[in-house]
This record gives sequence, C-alpha cells and structure tokens, in this order.
Amino acid sequence: MFISLEGLDGSGKTTQARLLGRRLEAEGHEVVVTREPGGTALGEEIRALLLHGGHVAPWAEAALYAASRAQHVDEVIRPALERGAVVVCDRYVDSSVAYQGIARGLGLERVLELNLAAVDGLLPDRTFLLQVGVGDAAARMGGELDRIEREGDEFRARVAEAYGTLAARFPERYVVVDGTRAPDEVAEEIRGALRGGS
Repeated sequence: MFISLEGLDGSGKTTQARLLGRRLEAEGHEVVVTREPGGTALGEEIRALLLHGGHVAPWAEAALYAASRAQHVDEVIRPALERGAVVVCDRYVDSSVAYQGIARGLGLERVLELNLAAVDGLLPDRTFLLQVGVGDAAARMGGELDRIEREGDEFRARVAEAYGTLAARFPERYVVVDGTRAPDEVAEEIRGALRGGS
C-alpha cells in the first residue's frame, strides 16, 4: 500500500508519517517512511537547491520537484511496493500540483501531467490531507525557515485552497483530517481510516 500525507508546512505531516510508520511496523508490516523532496541521494541534493538556495523560477521549481520525484519512485517507492512493503510518503505529486500548479499559477493540469510522466502514473492508494488554518501553520513553523516556508500568508492561503480543490477532485483516495488536534488523536483517525478502507 502506498500512503501520502499532504498539507501546509506546519500541518504535522512529518510527525504523522513517523507515527504511522511506527504503528504499522508494530503490527508486523514492512514500512518505508520517506519524504519529498528527497528520499534519495539525488533527491536530497535537489531538496537543498529548492529549499535553501536562491531564487528559483516557477517552472524550474516544478521541474526540479518532478526530477526528484522520478528518482524517488525509481529508487525507493516502486521497489518497496513491489516487495510488498507499505510506503508512507511525506508529500508527493499533489504537493507540486498544489504549490506550483495552483498557488504559483502554472496550471493544475500542466503540472499534474508533468508529474504523472515523471512517476509513470504511480499515485498513492490513500492521501491524508492534514487541514490546519494558515495562521496555525505559520505559528507551528519554528527555527530557520526554508525558501518555501518564508512565503507569506497569502501564498499559504492559495495552497490551502488548492488542496481543497484536489481533495474534491480525487475523493476516491483523499481523506481530510483535522490537523489542529493533538498528534495522537490525528494518528488514531488516520489508522482508523486505513483499517476501514483496507
């Protein structure tokens, strides 16, 4: 099974990916918990360019995310799925569609098409969207912010709206979760939804 977690920066995706991975391992599953951009040596180099470099033009940004994702699928995700592991991914294709396709105005269909080509059509079985308000998300981000996290509330609001559009478009795989609650409560809802859908 392939599971992705989506949402604004600060929504709790990374925490929930770790909690879900530990819980599934405790139940006897082989689990690969990974993240985007990143997940491979090449992906981590691209991550550094995207998040800690200087200005990146919107289409260059979209293309770099897609390149990282293509390597990630080839090297990590598809091999894990083929051997029967559960893959839990902190961000995937929908992040690019939300951030670059919709929020940056490149076009939902154009960015989706680019990414589907990069991953040879591989989409998650379940996508959990952790919903938090724009202000809550910004307040949760601590430490030194990366290039994307430094975008303002107006940009974050466009991303949040974009995720709503994606959840409505792909209801067969999206599960929307209130991410404002305690992490253990959110984790319980996610695990319950997986049990109900399996």
